[in-house]
Amino acid sequence: MQLKLLTVLVSAALAATASHAVVTDKMIDNEATATGDVLTWGLNTQGQRYSPLKQVNVTTVGKLAPVWAFSFGGEKQRGQESQPVLHNGKMFVTASYSRLFALDATTGQKLWKYEHRLPEGIMPCCDVVNRGAALYGNLVIFATLDAQLVALDQDTGNVVWKEKIDDYKAGYSATAAPIIANGLILTGVSGGEFGVVGRVEARNAKTGQLVWTRPTVEGHMGYVYDSDGNAKENGISGTTNQSWPGDLWKTGGAATWLGGTYDSKTGLAYFGTGNPAPWNSHLRQGDNLFSCATVAIDVKTGQIKWHYQATPNDSWDFDGVNEFVTFDLDGKRVGGKADRNGFFYVNDATTGKLINAFPFVRKITWASSIDLKTGRPNFIADNRPGDPTASAEGKKGSPVFAAPGFLGGKNQMPMAYSPDTKMFYVPANEWGMDIWNEPVAYKKGAAYLGAGFTIKPLNDDYIGALRAVDPKTGRIVWEVKNGAPLWGGVLTTGGNLVFWGTPEGYLKAADAKTGKVVWQFQTGSGVVAPPVTWQQGGEQYVSVVSGWGGAVPLWGGEVAKKVNLLEQGGMVWVFKIPKTTSAASAAKTNVVGD
Repeated sequence: MQLKLLTVLVSAALAATASHAVVTDKMIDNEATATGDVLTWGLNTQGQRYSPLKQVNVTTVGKLAPVWAFSFGGEKQRGQESQPVLHNGKMFVTASYSRLFALDATTGQKLWKYEHRLPEGIMPCCDVVNRGAALYGNLVIFATLDAQLVALDQDTGNVVWKEKIDDYKAGYSATAAPIIANGLILTGVSGGEFGVVGRVEARNAKTGQLVWTRPTVEGHMGYVYDSDGNAKENGISGTTNQSWPGDLWKTGGAATWLGGTYDSKTGLAYFGTGNPAPWNSHLRQGDNLFSCATVAIDVKTGQIKWHYQATPNDSWDFDGVNEFVTFDLDGKRVGGKADRNGFFYVNDATTGKLINAFPFVRKITWASSIDLKTGRPNFIADNRPGDPTASAEGKKGSPVFAAPGFLGGKNQMPMAYSPDTKMFYVPANEWGMDIWNEPVAYKKGAAYLGAGFTIKPLNDDYIGALRAVDPKTGRIVWEVKNGAPLWGGVLTTGGNLVFWGTPEGYLKAADAKTGKVVWQFQTGSGVVAPPVTWQQGGEQYVSVVSGWGGAVPLWGGEVAKKVNLLEQGGMVWVFKIPKTTSAASAAKTNVVGD
């Protein structure tokens, strides 16, 4: 009898533990104030990348030391842009070529690895990167370069479900970290340089079954799906041909390649959209909705509630994919976005109304300002690349020098917002480009640009700059300049710290109020990923993935030549303050690998 009772009690305890270990919607919604896990891309669904942890602070950060480092191994290095997620003592971190590792968060021991079998002929435009995974229930879910979504068991790495997003042979791929909203997993698509049609998809996170799809190119139909997978029309996005000429909307781009954010206070998911296709704007007169914009989607219905377009009729590849980060300002729920076009925007998160817009880079040539009444840019007409058909041979339009360059005032590297300082911390770049238009026609699976370009630095002493920006006044409060372009994201904490990485290989920390650099560590390769922090066993940990790559070496023109000395890599580093701070213990590091 006693043995039977003991068995029942043990089984109940195990069941309770297993239940506690499952990631729930409530846990994800509470991430803004939680400290024990990192359950989502952005540290919270709003994308603020803020942690209230303060054990590591401006006073103690000098003692921060590496605990362990894990190598992704093999020859598959290239760009490593992943943000780790953590739960139940495990770290889940993606790597280049659609790989995912589960590691013990305190020791770095490999628990399992999933390596997606990629077909020949994938067409990622900007390196074979992946930006991270989502956690829900006992699943870890990530997207792959051949445009699939894969859900794995957190404990075993076994595939639970796998769904095709779209046809990689048509140029579709997927690199963004998915996010969870009300039990749905939300994803976008990559491939804007190949004439894909951008969209946001919502699936049942437990099963992978489609719930709704919302295209981000005007004229395409959205759908909702019943429990048997049957599609029902859910309204066209926009009005067909209202802002696109002819049939160009059918291959209109506007890819949602960086993923999105979600705010439970508004019930809206916010996705940025990429360039319209092709780049040659003279072929597509009109605003070309919903490209280069923020679209706010009701997660319950899949309907666009509002949109704000930063660069109508884009001619410079100013993708509007950058993250829309929600926060409170003067008693109102708003969102901030540092756009690729060089302007920082603040919009009402419920209605999309523009509240403020100002430059966060030093040189902008395509527009003089943003009209706060109409929300539209005041274009500088002479800075639009010329129409090729107006040239003598009809092959090359008149070139212009434009700033920022098409890689943007800010690109994929996510910024952070501190509710303590009320400032955004923006990884910005100062560069320009020679750009011209060329004739082009759509062909499935081929590059669809209609433009030529060369990226050039603007200054001799720096390209990158981490900037503290006041979203209310538009003032740059402080900056830390960097020789190479910044390509990794930012973390800010309750310890009055800002962490970020550099292509030169450093993970750095600065005083969030003053910008004074108070700590740095050389990781051995360029950092193009965002750091994270969490607490485990009463200790605060900080982690970042290291591995140079991404778009800069591939598309960076003269800048790429300037940084060609940087080495590739593939490591995840973890730091904490040692319990004993003797020189011997501070120098002790566990290095493990695949």
